Amino acid sequence: MSELRRDPIVGRWVIIAERRAERPVAIMDEEERDVGPSACPLCPGKERNTPPEVFAIRPDCSEPNTPGWLIRVVPNKYPALTIEGDLNRRGLGMFDLMNGVGAHEVIIETPEHNARLPDLPLQQIKLVLVAYRERIIDLRNDKRFIYILVFRNYRAAAGASLLHPHSQLIAIAITPEIVKRKLESARAHFMEKQRCLFCDLLSQELRLGERVVLETEHFVVLSPFAARFPYELHIYPKAHCHDFVLMNEEQLEDFARTLKRILCCVRDTLNDPPYNYVLHTSPNPVPRLGRPDYWQTLPYDYHWHLEFIPRLTRVAGFEWGTGFYINPVPPELAAEVLRGELSSKGA
Repeated sequence: MSELRRDPIVGRWVIIAERRAERPVAIMDEEERDVGPSACPLCPGKERNTPPEVFAIRPDCSEPNTPGWLIRVVPNKYPALTIEGDLNRRGLGMFDLMNGVGAHEVIIETPEHNARLPDLPLQQIKLVLVAYRERIIDLRNDKRFIYILVFRNYRAAAGASLLHPHSQLIAIAITPEIVKRKLESARAHFMEKQRCLFCDLLSQELRLGERVVLETEHFVVLSPFAARFPYELHIYPKAHCHDFVLMNEEQLEDFARTLKRILCCVRDTLNDPPYNYVLHTSPNPVPRLGRPDYWQTLPYDYHWHLEFIPRLTRVAGFEWGTGFYINPVPPELAAEVLRGELSSKGA
């Protein structure tokens, strides 16, 4: 079993997962590796090559773990965390650790091996988002899990080990440090001003306009003021909402359309770069033993969002040593370039 270990100096948790070294591509390799549909474990007809599915969308009501699916979610074959067992929080001298209990799932986004997410029909992208929503809702029933992160790695340079279109989900028993900082900042802002920090930010950015890439009926796409990476983008719902799973059908479709437009725009403008995106939503609202007030203000002070990061530069020694990022592309310029590309396509 893997372990979560806490750094006693900076308070950061890490996952020690020996089994991940068993993956076919366990060492960083920026060369694309495509095993092809005949050997791809995520393709239809290879369902027995994955762990049994935990969720699927099947329009023809076919049997589980058989072809006929549009979306399929399976546990990762080489998980960073495993669903079975107790957390067993414990100390080892000055160190804190716990068992690596959690969920690690793969969302297979389409049966088509050679498809790309931005080229999928809008309704298929919407189904991908439905799968995110349903898995988050289901895993929140497990009170061990505090935070659930959905993320996508595109191409080997961004951490993908298989070409077949897929996202991943990890549920963990702690609040990650970077998420904790956002939650604390949002809560402090709300306690002082009785307003959502993110809503205030959106109001200002929409008024200024220079970093707004796209505005739809329900969403705003920004190149953030302190962007860490060239062409980094954040997608926010315009109306205050702390939880991704609370979107109605109209909002879900608008989000799918927005995501598709941005992915197409970045691909065409930046020559199809590797990228990561991560979905930041509310932690699990289940009350915590001995902590009845844990994040109780979330519905008022937090604002879910998706962060999109093209992998155009490398994180090197200065960034690792200081926590500062060096971004050679001003976010105002990035927004201008992407707005121009969207405008040229009549989007």
